[in-house]
Amino acid sequence: MNNKVTKGEYLEVLLRSDKTVFSLKEISCLWGEKISVNMRMRLSSYVKKGRLVNVYRGFYAKDNDYNVLELANKIYTPSYVSFETVLTREGVNFQYYSTIFLASYITRSICIKNQNIQYIRIKDYVLTNKKGVNINDIVSIANKERAFLDRLYVSKNYWFDVLDGLNWDLVFEILPIYHSKRLEKEVEKYYDYYIQNK
Repeated sequence: MNNKVTKGEYLEVLLRSDKTVFSLKEISCLWGEKISVNMRMRLSSYVKKGRLVNVYRGFYAKDNDYNVLELANKIYTPSYVSFETVLTREGVNFQYYSTIFLASYITRSICIKNQNIQYIRIKDYVLTNKKGVNINDIVSIANKERAFLDRLYVSKNYWFDVLDGLNWDLVFEILPIYHSKRLEKEVEKYYDYYIQNK
């Protein structure tokens, strides 16, 4: 735990951070103190004064302009942004989805301030393998090849709009982490379709 923050610096420590959303555990580390009634009361006071926003149970944001991917990523950990959220952004799928999709250890749907967040359970040995997942201090997010494989892993016979944007060498490099013969056959089928339609 860091050195204990002195009175008057509590809020400043959070506001100086690059993060836009904080869990109680993160605040505890930044403030150098254990989670306590006093800490919760201090945070509640900041919320009442409009200095922080309580965006979800135990999660606080600097303001309403927080990074929603960062929040979604922190609510259930480990998790990473994937599936249609990545596939649409990367142009593999054209249909727009307002829902944020994440790979996680749990299947759960939540709605925060009209933003739907969908957690899709994948096996632990896949979830914790970081191949094809870009991790920084703010968000963990799959690259398009990992998102493509994640979607096929949980959904058979899925339709993708554009396959030629994928790096197929990378797809085949990531593929073994799933330990799935069915997935291997599916990927070969999509790859054959891509080659035939180049």
